[in-house]
Amino acid sequence: MSHSVLIVGPSWIGDMVMAQSLCRTLRQRDPDVVIDILAPGWSLPVIARMNEIRAGIELPFTHGEFNWPGRHRLGKSLRDRAYDQAIVLPRSFKSSLVPFHAGIPLRTGYRGEMRFGLVNDMRELNKTRHPTTVARFAALGVAEAEALPDPLPQPRLRIDIENLQAVLDRLELSRPPKLLGMMPGAEYGPAKQWPVESFVQLAKLLNEQGVAVWVFGSDKDRVLGDRIAAATGADTVNLCGRTTLTDAIDLISLADNVVSNDSGLMHISAAAGARVIAIYGSSSPNFTPPLTDRSETLWLGIECSPCFERTCRFGHYRCLRDITAQTVHETIFPAG
Repeated sequence: MSHSVLIVGPSWIGDMVMAQSLCRTLRQRDPDVVIDILAPGWSLPVIARMNEIRAGIELPFTHGEFNWPGRHRLGKSLRDRAYDQAIVLPRSFKSSLVPFHAGIPLRTGYRGEMRFGLVNDMRELNKTRHPTTVARFAALGVAEAEALPDPLPQPRLRIDIENLQAVLDRLELSRPPKLLGMMPGAEYGPAKQWPVESFVQLAKLLNEQGVAVWVFGSDKDRVLGDRIAAATGADTVNLCGRTTLTDAIDLISLADNVVSNDSGLMHISAAAGARVIAIYGSSSPNFTPPLTDRSETLWLGIECSPCFERTCRFGHYRCLRDITAQTVHETIFPAG
């Protein structure tokens, strides 16, 4: 009989993509393992692109909502699935309630928020041994003293060719000979956002070389995309707010290169197979790097970074502003 695992997933899209490395680690160890993921509804279409997952199960609560009775009912509804193990990625008390009420016998997670009993395979988070988020996730899928696979399996999202063509038709897009994807937004805050003026300068340089630029993001990023498109030309298309996450996965797979802040779309791009040029400001590539062999990271590591702040406490944003459009262009097209 197959071993079955319920993973309680994270709330951020980048973390959800990184969690696929845990799923692939489990599958490497046991090719017959059955994996379901309990996650927010918005992430289920992305989870459906992970070949290792049998099913995504919606966690129907708003971010931060406790709702113990609702979590109790959800857990009871999952008892018939008879999972052998739960792996709880968030460290919150509430995230461990559903596996407990589902009667899952082995419930693995890191120590956090006094959840003794709810998590009965309690692990100590060793930040030195596992410095990256992806390694911390994957470590919950092996025995506590066991070494992780080296290298860790990277996320890889399935591309839907039929949907790709349907989205191209709907948006009246053709496949350009040379394409760069731009991701100017960052949900976390401006301390992770390369200045929009720099994205404009880069788009101009690329358009002059015959490289088309498609700008990706949510509806919140539409203004940024409009500024970039308006300041450049017909070879720059603003797609912010015009695609679903799964549409973006398929479109990004066409890009030769992607330039992105440290954001969820950066991780989506890496998992979709694009070459990623990742720009870091307040965060660090040592913690959440793009999980692909086809990447370059730009991080100045100035005296006040990484600060992991949403806004610059000094107001200068030098960690981002001092990365020039020319530097990024040369990273995309290295001399020689």
